[in-house]
Amino acid sequence: MAIGGAFVEGPAGGAGYNGRVTSFVVLSCVVAGSGGILFGYDLGISGGVTSMESFLKRFFPDVYRQMKGDDSHVSNYCRFDSELLTVFTSSLYVAGLVATLFASSVTTKYGRRASILIGGSVFIAGSVFGGAAVNVYMLLINRVLLGIGLGFTNQSIPLYLSEMAPPQYRGAINNGFELCISIGILIANLINYGVAKIEGGWGWRISLSMAAVPAAFLTIGAIFLPETPSFLIQRDGNIDQAKMMLQRLRGTTGVQKELDDLVTASNISRTIKNPYRNILKKKYRPQLVIALLIPFFNQVTGINVINFYAPVMFRTIGLKESASLMSAVVTRVCALFANVVAMIVVDRFGRRKLLLAGGVQMILSQFTVGAILAVKFKDHGAMEKEYAYLVLIIMCVFVAGFAWSWGPLTYLVPTEICPLEIRSAGQSVVIAVIFLVTFVIGQTFLAMLCHLKFGTFFLFGGWVCLMTLFVFFFLPETKQLPMEQMEQVWRRHWFWKRIVGEEEEEEEEMQTPTGSAP
Repeated sequence: MAIGGAFVEGPAGGAGYNGRVTSFVVLSCVVAGSGGILFGYDLGISGGVTSMESFLKRFFPDVYRQMKGDDSHVSNYCRFDSELLTVFTSSLYVAGLVATLFASSVTTKYGRRASILIGGSVFIAGSVFGGAAVNVYMLLINRVLLGIGLGFTNQSIPLYLSEMAPPQYRGAINNGFELCISIGILIANLINYGVAKIEGGWGWRISLSMAAVPAAFLTIGAIFLPETPSFLIQRDGNIDQAKMMLQRLRGTTGVQKELDDLVTASNISRTIKNPYRNILKKKYRPQLVIALLIPFFNQVTGINVINFYAPVMFRTIGLKESASLMSAVVTRVCALFANVVAMIVVDRFGRRKLLLAGGVQMILSQFTVGAILAVKFKDHGAMEKEYAYLVLIIMCVFVAGFAWSWGPLTYLVPTEICPLEIRSAGQSVVIAVIFLVTFVIGQTFLAMLCHLKFGTFFLFGGWVCLMTLFVFFFLPETKQLPMEQMEQVWRRHWFWKRIVGEEEEEEEEMQTPTGSAP
């Protein structure tokens, strides 16, 4: 065993489960996973419209004047620094943070499908306000509604995918959510690039209102989605219905071993009255730490700087409106290919190797960009075009490194390590942390870029160093192991086994009658 505590599986993933990937699983997961397009579309669209001159001139005239260089005393790094602009971008994440906490209760009581339906419906309503906006207040309503929708979908969809997938293919299927996020960002970037050329300056309305299309697909599709076997047992103990669903999902009648594990997990889950309080117990300390730190580290890589500020950033270093929007398209195409690579290799090489290799790739990229900007990009005057495109190439390397490691695995690892009794609460913690840190970065990045300048990228690079060390020392391998048997990884890990062991000893002492022999 490596120092990281990797768990070694047997030929069948250590589970003895039967089954294969059926067309029923694929269809269900494609419909549910398409919810990632909603998140991706929003990430891509907001950065694009905030770099469009017609949009800025109408809603953020101060930023428009700074961008046009009317004030020669404004640093190149500060031309997009605006509190109102950052409120527009990041208000979504406050709404999402609150919504995901409520979504946990809905997901637990009414099912994963119910949360998906709510999220898709609210997202449609939000897109209407965006396309029809005539003032900043309507834009903010648009962002809040989109945030509520994403709070529900991002909380429930990774759970749904993990519970529907066979253990040996769980990584690839769950990574489809990140692939859909990349597809959504790419679609948004292409739409932004196209509508920016519309005469009359109303193309941004198309960008904002088109968010209703993927939301409608998800909402209509969710009506016909089956519930997961885990929830069917957890809801009313209908083992026969859950068994029929498992047989249909796995394409075999030999599902008794997996069904027994699901029933055992459900029985434990029913004893838990307050999942949020329960997840704070010492026995769940490893899950809580990882559920907090994995999404936190995901965000401090600086990836959402690229996702929703890429066009703004490329305009900052001297590219024109059209070139900056196309640059965002190029970086997302690189991410899309990297997502496909992740789906192919994640269940073969495991989670740890991808996270470590992707971390090294991102460290080198962030430090290199910081060094180029330090030498070649000053407060005044444009960067040479050759170096601007070199920054674009390195950003593509960075995005690819994220897209085949930390991007998809942030949603996969926390869902698979949490037992059923805290799974919904654990996923809500993950999404809440993502929204909270994204909000903070969204609120502060333009100000950081203004004050730290090129040092911003060294700051992100330092965080990537720290999180790579965390993975090396504290994250166990979880590939192909059934979620109902995941406690094995903690008992074999060099660090976590002590905490889990101490809790088990305390529970045994509490169960030992007073006065009995030691």
